[in-house]
Amino acid sequence: MTLDTNQIRAKFGALNQAEHGQTILFLDGPGGTQIPDSVAHSMTDYWQRGNSNLGGAFETSRHTTEVMLEARTYCQALVNAPAAENIVFGANMTSLTFQLSRAISREWQAGDEVIVTALDHYANVSTWQQAANDRGAVVKTANLCRDNATLDVEHLLRLITAKTRLVAVTCASNVTGSIVDVKPIIDAAHAVGAKVYLDAVHYAPHHLIDVQAWQCDFLVCSAYKFFGPHIGIAYIAQPWLEQLQPYKVAPAPDIGPGRFETGTQPFASLAGLSTAVGYLASFGHSKVGLRSQLLRSYSLIQQHEMALNELFLQRLKAVKGVELLGIDDADIGQRTPTFALRFERHRPYDIAHALGMEQVCVWSGHFYALGMMEQLKIDPNLGVLRVGAVHYNTKDEIERFFRSLTQIIQ
Repeated sequence: MTLDTNQIRAKFGALNQAEHGQTILFLDGPGGTQIPDSVAHSMTDYWQRGNSNLGGAFETSRHTTEVMLEARTYCQALVNAPAAENIVFGANMTSLTFQLSRAISREWQAGDEVIVTALDHYANVSTWQQAANDRGAVVKTANLCRDNATLDVEHLLRLITAKTRLVAVTCASNVTGSIVDVKPIIDAAHAVGAKVYLDAVHYAPHHLIDVQAWQCDFLVCSAYKFFGPHIGIAYIAQPWLEQLQPYKVAPAPDIGPGRFETGTQPFASLAGLSTAVGYLASFGHSKVGLRSQLLRSYSLIQQHEMALNELFLQRLKAVKGVELLGIDDADIGQRTPTFALRFERHRPYDIAHALGMEQVCVWSGHFYALGMMEQLKIDPNLGVLRVGAVHYNTKDEIERFFRSLTQIIQ
């Protein structure tokens, strides 16, 4: 069984747009995916049914409570959390990480150590640098392997000591698409009593998360990267869900995930979030549980994305004057279909602009991975051209991208 991309694309109104007689080609997935129409409908349905806060003795408030509980349950299945109460919502991954860093770092003392990586988006770097500075802790940075821009895991493991209090690491690079084997890192950190904070923002659209298999302490992702609305999701393991002391308004709940959810939540977005997870599960067998559906769906997604990887890397070899940053292996277990490119005679922005004139959507820049730019000696003002596919992209679209790119650079 394979994915039927025609059926999939029919569910996304955005994928069927045209400008100046050309269908828009979205290869900007790492910056945010398009959403299926069903997600937009769920959000509209919530507003039309009646907008209310939690805890009221009337129907619209009870419905809002149901929407929030359903979103926790769906996200529990998405990350394989032990309980729905382990799921916390926030404005986005960055805001959640800043918030959680304040609570996690309360116990740090001068001389404690925190490990970040040069592979990470700076949402998972700057947060910990600032928290460490406030507490007098020391920040260590794990290097990249310069030959393929992957994380030097051996270097990271050597940085872990008895003074390590937290390791912050990404599951997959939002620039190069390289995937990190996080389990050895988690095991080594736990061996010295350190916590592990995982950034799964880029990982989530391509691979199914399993926090119980990893045994991580914290994991964050963003729904707008996996076909949902703008909302952040955090998994907080026990006992930290109850033991951490978050900064919050005094009368706010002091039990469960509500301890971390400051202010009124975006309930319409939570309705859309549940629908997005349901969409991701829709390729699996309908008579099994949600987690089993997701497992089957992601298997099909990875099969499709593997074919996109193979085609992209094959076509790239025929283009002169372009360099791939990252591994040149199509194995979906090692990389997502996200590619970082540099050019001998062109600036990345100029390529992105020219492609945009052809209705091909890609990004250029540093993508908040400043550590990567520094270690690879790339001017962050120039950065790279990033091309990122997801499961709704097709082989024909990859071919179209290379036709346009070849014409531009020649």
